[in-house]
Amino acid sequence: MTAPIRVLLVDDQHLIRLGFRLVLDAEPDIEVIGEAADGRDAISETARLDPDVILMDVRMPVMDGITATERIVATHPGVRILILTTFDLDEYAFAALRAGASGFLLKDAQRAELVGAVRAVHGGDAALAPRVTRRLIELVGPGAVPATPLPGSDALTDRERDVFRAIADGRTNSEIARDLFLSESTVKTHVGRVLTKIGARDRVHAVILAHRHGMTDTR
Repeated sequence: MTAPIRVLLVDDQHLIRLGFRLVLDAEPDIEVIGEAADGRDAISETARLDPDVILMDVRMPVMDGITATERIVATHPGVRILILTTFDLDEYAFAALRAGASGFLLKDAQRAELVGAVRAVHGGDAALAPRVTRRLIELVGPGAVPATPLPGSDALTDRERDVFRAIADGRTNSEIARDLFLSESTVKTHVGRVLTKIGARDRVHAVILAHRHGMTDTR
């Protein structure tokens, strides 16, 4: 039997944590293993509990979610962080994505969205709406800074390079499969190989790397 996805809830509002706990604990493949009310407690609870996924609020007392995300990603690179926000174009949330979060989730998300997002980031996918991905791309583009070679990109096959550029453009696996005339399972395999070769944590990190290093169709 597959081990459940172990989740840590981080939010300064008790009722928010309670609501998420009730939804997630009802799923057979997800287990809420702890809670924290600020970023500092999130760091200590991460070290103590070693969760798979963290639901992280951005604006909290003592230490904000951006700082906590950056520190957790640096010390626990295997942990996936989902940012909790009230607005889907919140600049604070984008800062947390740049700090290493794997996606973000609106606090009023429906049950299926919440559960799906937790499973997606745990599986190495990104939990981002298309317009959010586009906004992220705008924020992390290379601008006037000369692009530098991306370590590992020379090991990509032609097909993997096509998939990488599609990821950088914010396309989903189903969209990549359609555009490249591949099955979704084949796309998923290519995505995994791309992330491994370029040393990306997940798709969000891959988008950031692609645009920082000019690995896009619009470069």
